[in-house]
Amino acid sequence: MAGRRGPGAATLIAVLAVLGWLVVGGIAGPYSGKLGEVATNDNASFLPADAEATRAQDLAGGFVERESTPALVVYERGSGITDADKQRAAADTARFAQVPGVLGPLPPPIPSQDGQALQVVVPIDEAEGEEIGRVVEELRGIAGGDRDGLTVDVAGPAGLLADLIEVFGAIDGPLLLVTLVVVLVILLIVYRSPVLWLFPLLAAGMSYALASVFVYHLAKNDVIKLNGQAQGILTVLVFGAGTDYALLLIARYREELHRHERPWDAMKTAWRGAAPAIIASGATVIVSLLCLLLSSLNSNRALGPVAAVGIAATLVVMLTFLPALLVLGGRWAFWPRRPRADQADPRADGIWSRVAGFVARRARPVWLVTAAALALLTLGLIQLGITTLGQSDLFTNRTDSVAGQEVIARHYPAGTGSPATIFTNQQAAQEVARVAQGVPGVAAVRPVTGERAGPPEENAPPKVVDGKVQLEATLSDPPDSDGAERAIRDLRLAVHRVAGADAVVGGFTAINVDTSAASTRDRNVIIPVVLIVIAVILALLLRALLAPVLLIATVVLSFLATLGLCALIFRYVFDFPGVDASFPLFAFVFLVALGIDYNIFLMSRVREESVKRGTRAGVLSGLAVTGGVITSAGIVLAATFSALAVLPLVVLVELGVAVAVGVLLDTIVVRSLLVPALSYDIGPKIWWPSRLARTARTGTEAGHAG
Repeated sequence: MAGRRGPGAATLIAVLAVLGWLVVGGIAGPYSGKLGEVATNDNASFLPADAEATRAQDLAGGFVERESTPALVVYERGSGITDADKQRAAADTARFAQVPGVLGPLPPPIPSQDGQALQVVVPIDEAEGEEIGRVVEELRGIAGGDRDGLTVDVAGPAGLLADLIEVFGAIDGPLLLVTLVVVLVILLIVYRSPVLWLFPLLAAGMSYALASVFVYHLAKNDVIKLNGQAQGILTVLVFGAGTDYALLLIARYREELHRHERPWDAMKTAWRGAAPAIIASGATVIVSLLCLLLSSLNSNRALGPVAAVGIAATLVVMLTFLPALLVLGGRWAFWPRRPRADQADPRADGIWSRVAGFVARRARPVWLVTAAALALLTLGLIQLGITTLGQSDLFTNRTDSVAGQEVIARHYPAGTGSPATIFTNQQAAQEVARVAQGVPGVAAVRPVTGERAGPPEENAPPKVVDGKVQLEATLSDPPDSDGAERAIRDLRLAVHRVAGADAVVGGFTAINVDTSAASTRDRNVIIPVVLIVIAVILALLLRALLAPVLLIATVVLSFLATLGLCALIFRYVFDFPGVDASFPLFAFVFLVALGIDYNIFLMSRVREESVKRGTRAGVLSGLAVTGGVITSAGIVLAATFSALAVLPLVVLVELGVAVAVGVLLDTIVVRSLLVPALSYDIGPKIWWPSRLARTARTGTEAGHAG
C-alpha cells in the first residue's frame, strides 16, 4: 500500500488484485464443500500412542482376523417378548449377516432375564471407517421401525458413531448457511448500508475457501487429522475473526476518508494504522492455537493447525483482497452515509465519547467494581462439577443409539455388547479373571475362545496369542457412564497388582478414560504456555511489560467469570448433564486468544494516541474512536459462534455458548470499562519500562495525579 500513485495506477492495482483473488476463489471454492470427505470421527484414532487403551487395541489385533466395532440391535416389548418377536429378530439376524461390512456368522438373539427384550450383537469391520455409518443405516433399514408395541433400536459403539457421522456430515451446509445469515444481518445493522456489507462478507467467504483448500490437502495427505468438531469450529472462526478484522480496517478507512480526498490515500493510511493491530491479533490467535500441538491427543493437535490455517488465510485475504475491494468501491461503498473529506473527528461526539468521559471521572471505582463483578461470577465454577459427558449425552436430541442404550440399561447388564478387554499373560489369566470378577461394577468375566459366534462352551480353552490371553469383562453400568469409568479405573488397579500378569485393560470405556486423562494433562501443560506466548507478543507490540501482564490478568479473570456463568447456564437453563473433557481447554484457547484481540485493538490505538497526547488522554481518545467498531466486532464473533447451536451436539453448543458469553464480557465489560479505567488510573506507568512511561506528563495526567 506504500508509495504515491496516480488515480489510474491505483485503480489498476486494485482491479488486478481483485481479479487475482477471484481466480483463487474459483479454484479453492469447491473445496469448502469437500472437507467432510477427509474428516475422521473415530475416538480411538485420536488417542495418544502410549495410552493403555491404545496398547490394548494393538494387542486385540492378534485375537481376531479383523477388528470390529459392535452395533447392538435391541428389541423391546413391555408386556413380554412373543414368539413372533423372536421369529422377527431371528430373521433380521440372518439378514444382518449378509450386509457388506458385517463380520458373520452372527450369534442368535440374546434374551433378557426379564423376558422383555432381545439383543443382537452385530460386529462391523473397523476397516469400513466412515462407511460404518452406511452399514448401520442398512441395519436400521432391515430392522424397520416400531411395530405393534415392539420397539427396535440400533445402539452400541457403532450406532453412536453412525449418529455422530450423520451430524458431522451436515456441517458443510446448515452451519455455513446459518453463519452467513448471522453475519449478514449484523453487518446490515452495523453499517446501515445496502452496499457495504457485501465487502466483508465476500472477503470472509474468500478466506474460508482459501483455508478449505489447504486443510483439505493436509488432511487428505495425513499431515493432520480433521474431525467434525474441528471442521465446525473452522467455519465459525474464519467468518467471525474475518468479519472482526474487516470491521477494524473499514472503520479506520472511513476515519481516513474524512482526512483524504482520494480513496487510495485514505486506504494507504488506514492500512498502515490498522494492519499492525490486525497482524498482532491474528498472530496471537495462530500461535495460541498452535500450542495445541503440545497436546497428547491427536484430536486436539488436529484442531490447532486446522484453525491456525483458517486464521492465517483470513489475515492474508483481509489485508489484500478487502483493501482492493474497498478502494474500488470508494466513498460510494458507504452509501447512503458517504464520508466526506471534511476533517471531521469521530471522537467529537457519540456514545463512546460519553463512556470515555465517564471512565475519566470515575476511573478507580469503575475498574474496582467491574473486577469485583467478574470475580463474583467465578463462584459459578463450583457448579461446573467434575461430571463429564458420556457418549450417549453428546446429542441435544434423543437419537436412535441413545434410545437403544436406554433399553439395554433397563434389561441387561448395561455394558453388554461393549465389554472391557483385558490382555494378560497366559499363566496369570485365571488369577486376573478372579480378581477382575471381584471389582465393583464388573458383572461378568469370560475368556475369549477360538469360536466366532454364539456363547462359549463350558470350560472351552481360551485363545492364546504370543503367550497372551484376552478376557472380556462385562460392566454393570452403561459403557459411557461415570460408573463404568470408575469401574475401569478400579479394574486397572486390581489387575495391575497381579504378579506376572502384565495386564492391559482396553475397550470402549477405557478409551474414554484415557481420553479424559489426556485432556487433563493437556490443560495443565498448554494453558501456561499459551499465557507466556501471548505475553511475549503483547510485550513486543506495546513495547512494555506492565501493560501485557495487566491485560492478560483481565482476560484470565474474564475467562474464569465466563466459565462460572456458563456453568450456571448449562445446569439451570440447558439442563446439560456435564461438560466434555476437552471443554475447559478449548474454551480457554479461544476465549483468551480471541479475548485478547479486543485489548490489542484498543491498546495499540491507545499507545498510538498516547505518543501524541499523553497516556490518559490517549486512553480516552483510543476508547472513543475504537469503541463502536470493537463492540460491533465482539457482537459479530459472539453471534457466529452461537451458530454452533444449530448442531445437535452438546459439546459444540457448550463451546459456542462459552465463546459467545466470554466475547461479550470481554467486549462490553473488560475492554470498554475495566481495561480503560485501570490504564487511566495507572497513567504513564502502564508503559513501564518503555520510554513512554517516563515522558513528561500532560496537563490531564498532572491534574489527575494532583
